[in-house]
Amino acid sequence: MTVVDSFLTKAERELSEDFLANGYVIRDVDDQSALDAIRAEIVGQICQQLRRDMPNEHGEFLNNIHKIVEPEKLNELRLAVYRNMNGNLWFRPTYYALGRRSIDSLVGNELAMQNRVNLSIQMPNDDSSLLDIHADVFGGETPFQIVQWLPLVDCRDTKSMFILPYPKSERASKNLSRVGDGGMSELYASVEKDLVWLDIPYGKTLIFSPNCLHGNIVNRVPETRWSLNCRFTGLFTPYASPEKKIGSFYLPITTRPVSLVGMRYEQPGGFEE
Repeated sequence: MTVVDSFLTKAERELSEDFLANGYVIRDVDDQSALDAIRAEIVGQICQQLRRDMPNEHGEFLNNIHKIVEPEKLNELRLAVYRNMNGNLWFRPTYYALGRRSIDSLVGNELAMQNRVNLSIQMPNDDSSLLDIHADVFGGETPFQIVQWLPLVDCRDTKSMFILPYPKSERASKNLSRVGDGGMSELYASVEKDLVWLDIPYGKTLIFSPNCLHGNIVNRVPETRWSLNCRFTGLFTPYASPEKKIGSFYLPITTRPVSLVGMRYEQPGGFEE
């Protein structure tokens, strides 16, 4: 008879240890063909907006979009693609499926997902789409969540994002009150030597705790960054603010039958103490 001496598999334990040690994990996507389909759809949407023929090499096209789109036109293009992609009923389930094994292992299998998947584009040397160092909890987000950050092109150096891993991020956040008039720029300077610039090739996904300090700076790589990001949290975990709550900002995606039965249950009369 085979006995089991752990509630987690070896792979789950290794994933958990990696995440708890650093605040993030980088893994292969669960379905490469699904990722290719998402990228092809986005490229198709771009070409439709720009009235161009579909290119043969999707990655090369995205990397070099700055050669055919002016920076001041970029946000208009981004919003059009964002709206059209999130209008597809298959988009959010497919996005979740790309990291499902890791997300379920780290968060649980009864999940709520952000109601829209965000699209980020950062052209070379463009300072109009910067995200200063921050932690999402500073803005009222629940601390009980992860972000899946998915590159549509190879991302490295300043074309990627930075993160301050555990436990240094926790210590820096606790000392936030000591930051002077320099604000977040002063905070960035104080931790810059400890920041990790994440190398995330196309075909991999980053899953990180947004409690960790993170952000980006001006992209000095001569290619455009394209990435998607979306938040996941446990269905029954606390929500930090009325604006970022279940039913509006987060939507249930994997509610299990027992939970549905339990939520419908009404105590019969005569049993109350």
